Amino acid sequence: MDLIADRGRRVAIEELNTTRLLAHARKQAQQRKLDDVLIVDVDAHHYENECLDEFLPFMENDVLRQLTLGGRGKGRGSIIPTNAVGFQEMGGRITRYPMRGSEKTAQGKLRDVELGHRWMDALSVDYSCLFPTLMLAVGLHPDAEMEVQLCWAYNRWLTEKALPEGGGRFYSMLTLPLSDPDAALRQIETFGARKYVTGFMITCVRSLAVHHNAHMKIYRALEERGLALAFHSAINPGEPVFKNLNRFASVHALGFPFYHILHMTNWVTNGLSERFPKLPVIWIEGGLAWVPFLMQRLDHEYMLRSSEYPLLKKKPSDYMRAMYYASQPMEADNLRALACTFEMINAQTQLLYASDYPHWDFDVPSRIWDLPFLSEQAKHNILGGNAARLFKLPPRTPQQKANLERFGNLAA
Repeated sequence: MDLIADRGRRVAIEELNTTRLLAHARKQAQQRKLDDVLIVDVDAHHYENECLDEFLPFMENDVLRQLTLGGRGKGRGSIIPTNAVGFQEMGGRITRYPMRGSEKTAQGKLRDVELGHRWMDALSVDYSCLFPTLMLAVGLHPDAEMEVQLCWAYNRWLTEKALPEGGGRFYSMLTLPLSDPDAALRQIETFGARKYVTGFMITCVRSLAVHHNAHMKIYRALEERGLALAFHSAINPGEPVFKNLNRFASVHALGFPFYHILHMTNWVTNGLSERFPKLPVIWIEGGLAWVPFLMQRLDHEYMLRSSEYPLLKKKPSDYMRAMYYASQPMEADNLRALACTFEMINAQTQLLYASDYPHWDFDVPSRIWDLPFLSEQAKHNILGGNAARLFKLPPRTPQQKANLERFGNLAA
């Protein structure tokens, strides 16, 4: 029997599972009666590296599919080039990583779905938006056709296999191969109307400018279909600006907000909010502290050099205030600063709860529920009401329905 170290004790991997690891989170949820609150997680991660052999055969290009599968068979390399070391395990202290492969699931059921339901039930999460993990770096792939093929294969597998078996509790904003605008548009046309698809996601770790005219047809297609556009950030230790940093924590602290700041600046200053006023835009996994900073910096420049913003009809911060933001990782050491941030971003209507599970820095719903400066309505809105209204998600219990009706969040 394999053993792992757990705070000085030797614990059998066979005896551990997701439910046990999240026992304290479950107790927290029960104490706060969070089962009566609709909770929608807008950012949970699927470890697609554990099911590569399931979705890679969906690649359309025969040559690239054969090369990829052939390399897999010989155990060579990764499908996504990356120079990041696996820091998620925290030196082995995060036991859910090494034990995932040995956790038992029922035969005849999709393993990813069952494991997902276990952590969702522990956290009292009703709905979860699945995102890939390694493929958040797909924008760094040197071959644009490989980005297209990997996104196609994963999106097809997700919409045909995983989401339909999720019991209606999983949804997704599918990955867009932004390096090829025509291919990205095709994927919107192919997958956009499929059940449990609420939008599409751009992986932020890339050097392409989001305001390039070639991308306008992508945004128009999303807006016309009533789909959301999400920007999901990540880190890239190979980014030239980060090469002077000598700690993973330093890259982690700056990297996530860096890409959001970059893409948000281009989005706002080039008037994309004016061109696509009905397109919901969501910024995921960048924290929140960067938003007030950027609001103030862009407003300052706008007031001094408004001639450089010919498409804008109001201040940059006004456009940013109408966007949506995921809560994780929420910088909460200074509650006065956090309360100011919530006010500046209209958190009661624009903030969406995110767990980022199973990453090492994930947030349980009580991170929102326990904030002393939030009203009851704000707590319900942020934990699930805002997302339910945005994605048209129904309540799962009569009490959740009553709460949604009470705060005006019941989807039509």
